[in-house]
Amino acid sequence: METKLIKLCDLHAFAENPFHVTENTDMEMLVDSIRNNGILDPLIVRPDSSGKYEIISGHRRFHASKKLGLESVPCIVSDMTQEQAIITLVDTNLYRDGLLPSEKAFAYKMKFDVLNHQGKKTFGQNVAKSEYSLTQIANIANVCEKTIQRYIRLTYLIPELLQMVDERKMAITPATEISYLPQGLQKELLITIESEQAVPSLSQAQRMRKLSESGNLNGDKILEIMCERKCNQRESLKIPADFLDRYFSEGVTPQRMMEIIEEGLNLYAVQHRTVQKSKRKDYER
Repeated sequence: METKLIKLCDLHAFAENPFHVTENTDMEMLVDSIRNNGILDPLIVRPDSSGKYEIISGHRRFHASKKLGLESVPCIVSDMTQEQAIITLVDTNLYRDGLLPSEKAFAYKMKFDVLNHQGKKTFGQNVAKSEYSLTQIANIANVCEKTIQRYIRLTYLIPELLQMVDERKMAITPATEISYLPQGLQKELLITIESEQAVPSLSQAQRMRKLSESGNLNGDKILEIMCERKCNQRESLKIPADFLDRYFSEGVTPQRMMEIIEEGLNLYAVQHRTVQKSKRKDYER
């Protein structure tokens, strides 16, 4: 390994980098630090076949340097294999604060695949390679193996559902169960989530997974499950009198008001299901 100054134009990001470079307060602080103190930790790079260099560690420092208009940055040049590069990339980024669930998910998955492949070469086919790989990652990350497994399962979500996990609109545990659904059914669920403005609870997600595995889950069944009221979401709805006065003339009894409201809601439900079926057909085209 050697350390040398390399022009920014000769550097490019790691092709499979799961970590995002985000314009936020942390980036502003990094820019200020480099402006005032320079780059204290050199980037780690490896030469590529074109004579340039692939960044293994230092994507955020690279971005901050571009913002500052720097021409070159200090880099540690190392001839790494693809597997070595992936492990270095993950290990130098995975334990930063504020990582998104999707970043952890793809990082764990990349490292798991590498270690599992190495296990096949090292131990042969009679060893539980995947269990060995999970144990290694869990020990280094100081988390339990089930947590690693849950994160890796998130990589099987369609992008829209994974984004909901990143945005904390859906918890990781039910999202893990949803990840076992085929992509077509995940799209059906997405349509229902958007139309009902609700995300599945753990028990609902588990039921959908079980029905999917038995071949009994479809769009209508997803809608039926998602329309069930959760115990912790049952709230009384109070309609102000002045709101009702806009629609009902004086003398209409409360009982008649309820009958009319129910008739209107039934019409809405029929129209709502028709629109949803139309959306499903659009997905299938």
